Parts: sequence; C-alpha cells; structure tokens
Amino acid sequence: MQRVSPSHQRKSCWLGTPEIYFRKSIDNSRLVKVEDPRRAREMRQFVIVLGVLFFLVMGYGWQHFRAIEYGYKIESLRSQRDVQAGLNQELRLEEASLRDPGRIDAMARKMGLQSPDPGQVVHMDTPGDLGMPVMARVTPVSVVSAR
Repeated sequence: MQRVSPSHQRKSCWLGTPEIYFRKSIDNSRLVKVEDPRRAREMRQFVIVLGVLFFLVMGYGWQHFRAIEYGYKIESLRSQRDVQAGLNQELRLEEASLRDPGRIDAMARKMGLQSPDPGQVVHMDTPGDLGMPVMARVTPVSVVSAR
C-alpha cells in the first residue's frame, strides 16, 4: 500500500460548482471572408508610414555611425600627422647641425683642405640677378697653380 503525502490528498469538501465542458464542433468551411476596402486602405497606409519611418531611422543611424567612423579616422590621421611633425622637426635639427659651417670647416681641415685664396671663388648669383632667371654665360676663370 502506498502512502500519499498530506499535500496530495484529496479534499473532501466541495468548494463550488464543478465546471463541465462540452465539445462543440464548428464547421467554418462555408464561411467566405468579405474584403473590407477601407481596412485594406488603412493597412496600406500603415505599411507605407512604417516603411518611411524605417528608412528615416536607418538613414539617421547610418549617418550617426559614419560620423563615428570618420571621427576615428580623423583621430588616426591626427596622430599620424603628429608623428610626422615630430620626425620632421628631428630631421630639421639634424640638417641644421650638419649644415653648421664650423663643423664643416673642422671636417675639411681634418681632411687636409684649406680656405680658398681670393679670386678662387666664383659667385654664380649676383644681387641684381635674384629676381630674374639665370642665363648661361661664359666667364673667364684664371688658372691658379697648385702649391
């Protein structure tokens, strides 16, 4: 014999009227749906309004995300520009140090070179020719004997 727990025991008292359900078969095969033109027009308008709203929201979202993407691109380009500006500054400083006349003179003296004598230097640009193109011309050069 099985013992039933107290929570599963049947209650002996009536708590209202019992509900009785009867099966009723319904035959809807002869029904014909009548189309309502007003309802169809309302549904078309509703679909059109939803479509327009959808495209407006998608357009706004597309613009918003493109703006975010362009912001990232701008920041990336700014950081590249800052790196390039720093490199440019370093190269300018290096160029200035390499063009230092004192450094060049010291290196030339170490190599055994000496300062030019007067008359050895031929200036290509004269102060009057600065604004005009330089034309080819023949200038006599005196031959200096080597020491």
